[in-house]
Amino acid sequence: MSESGTGHKPTIFIDGEAGTTGLGIRERLEREGRVTLKSIPHESRKDAAVKRTLLEAVDLVVLCLPDAAAKETVALADTLPGGGPRILDASTAHRVDPAWAYGFAELEPAQAQAIRQARRVANPGCYPTGAIALIRPLVEAGILPPDHPVSINAVSGYSGGGKSMIESYEAGQGEPFLLYGLGLGHKHLPETQTYARLTRRPIFIPSVGNFRQGMLVSVPLHLDTLPGAPRAADLEAALVAYYEGQDLVRVVPADCTESIEPEALNDTDRLELRVYGNETHRQAVLVARLDNLGKGASGAAVQNIGLMLGLD
Repeated sequence: MSESGTGHKPTIFIDGEAGTTGLGIRERLEREGRVTLKSIPHESRKDAAVKRTLLEAVDLVVLCLPDAAAKETVALADTLPGGGPRILDASTAHRVDPAWAYGFAELEPAQAQAIRQARRVANPGCYPTGAIALIRPLVEAGILPPDHPVSINAVSGYSGGGKSMIESYEAGQGEPFLLYGLGLGHKHLPETQTYARLTRRPIFIPSVGNFRQGMLVSVPLHLDTLPGAPRAADLEAALVAYYEGQDLVRVVPADCTESIEPEALNDTDRLELRVYGNETHRQAVLVARLDNLGKGASGAAVQNIGLMLGLD
């Protein structure tokens, strides 16, 4: 493999580079200039023989495809000598597959190393990135029981909704605000429950606002229902301890007299966590803010590429 230190730039193929996430990954990688990008001609993108030849020639392939197509490319790679190139999958197809490393480097102390060593890495979803970052540390600290009835609310910019939604909003035809996933079966639920280490399936209600990018994920809690009746400050302290030393994930002191908007971290790869509390009413709300196209998608992918290819 042509990794950092060999004198040659690693080669990467983005399968599905014309989509929002693929474009974001390509733009970031081109700016950094640390890798060589390979592409399939548009007219040959569905030609399995052409794809196979390219897979044999690159160090890493990034899948920005629908789940079924991602599985097809993985199956094709598996037929190659040595299992083919290393794979980073941005679809939901492999996120809870135990044979794949989960690409949230800050998930736990050993996760970045697991990503470095893995041949198959599943890039996290945008909503789960915020939800898991808030919930997992509290479960690990014993503050939030794994079977606690958790509700997760989130709002994203319309860029996370795919080509048709983006076209609708940019044509001025999108709704100001809409809830969806009201069948309570959103595709991000399995990874959220798995990596937050919840034994009870959470309720997750996503929404879309009339802004291009940015995201808020919030988790409301009744403090008196938690073991030991913790204070909001205890929840914040647990988050601070969990992410100590991390560059991209930061716990920010919350000002309960102010509001919070979703776009402040746009075009960055950062994730901010806050705990808002009211001790009189013994209630708290955890809030994660991120760019759904940054730490929620393309930024996380480039972070994982750096780990996988020894460029970090």
